[in-house]
Amino acid sequence: MVFSKDNVTGIILALLSSVFIGASFIIKKKGLRRAAVVSGVRAGVGGYSYLVEPLWWIGMITMIVGEIANFVAYAFAPAVLVTPLGALSIIVSAVLAQIILKEKLHPLGILGCVLCIAGSVVIVIHAPQERPISSVKEIWYMATQKAFLLYMGSVIVLVFILVFYFAPQCGHSNVLVFTGICSFMGSLSVMSVKALGTSLKLTVEGKNQLIYPETWCFMFVVAVCVVTQMNYLNKALDTFNTAVVSPIYYVMFTTLTIVASVIMFKDWDGQNVGSIISGICGFIVVLSGTILLHVTKDVERSSSFRGNYTPSSPTLSTRLCNSNGDSRKHEEEDESCSEEADSRRQAYYGP
Repeated sequence: MVFSKDNVTGIILALLSSVFIGASFIIKKKGLRRAAVVSGVRAGVGGYSYLVEPLWWIGMITMIVGEIANFVAYAFAPAVLVTPLGALSIIVSAVLAQIILKEKLHPLGILGCVLCIAGSVVIVIHAPQERPISSVKEIWYMATQKAFLLYMGSVIVLVFILVFYFAPQCGHSNVLVFTGICSFMGSLSVMSVKALGTSLKLTVEGKNQLIYPETWCFMFVVAVCVVTQMNYLNKALDTFNTAVVSPIYYVMFTTLTIVASVIMFKDWDGQNVGSIISGICGFIVVLSGTILLHVTKDVERSSSFRGNYTPSSPTLSTRLCNSNGDSRKHEEEDESCSEEADSRRQAYYGP
């Protein structure tokens, strides 16, 4: 397959983004350890000494660079290509954790890394070409077509139901509520980010798009979606075990983003059925690898996954409210074990 210049640029930026973001997790964690040793108070129990730790700030800057690269990548390549490649940051993080933090990578975790790489290669090979866009008005036209308006309306209705009905009742007992809100809003934020990125790209090329109200409308949507997304993602991470939240969020967010992109940007138009099926298979392989990596990340804490689900009840609302009733309790037990394990690791390996 022949790649366009824009697709190649998007792939390179997406890969660089994964490297920077994956490395930033390790650098920040190293900084957190150093700060905890100096102050005696860990960030997990309310310490803020990491704010004066240079290594932590280096990690933050590295993450910002990675996010900027990811943002720009959407201006050059389709979301169905850029979004799944984000899984490679997990591989970078896992490998560096074993090398720098001396955290053991389970053999199944290694298999997960291989699956992520293999799936990513398949996605890249069968990725659709980026459609040439000459104005933000073209993107606005795509966003106001009936199919995408139906998708957007459905997302807004579902988010309102989750926020105002399910979240107060069972948001703290079912991981799907908060992650669902994040994923639905995330799919809209990526579409707006791609529109905004394309507008800025055209502006840099000499075709000023900042004079159009559509550009500022997309910017407003990005701000609203990202704030909502981050708010509920923080709630999910604060309430449930990270090893449970991360794979569920990745699967839901990536799937919904691909669906939204296919509807709005018609990414699969002009592709043959074989390429589409191959791309979907590659995505499934990446999902499998991601889940394997997260499930085997902390094998000694695998007991936290037991008892998280109760038998389903007849109604949807009851199933949602009861399915993860013990998650918080298990997470608190995990945090206690994690703090003890971190203390042992720090005593052995140093800051």
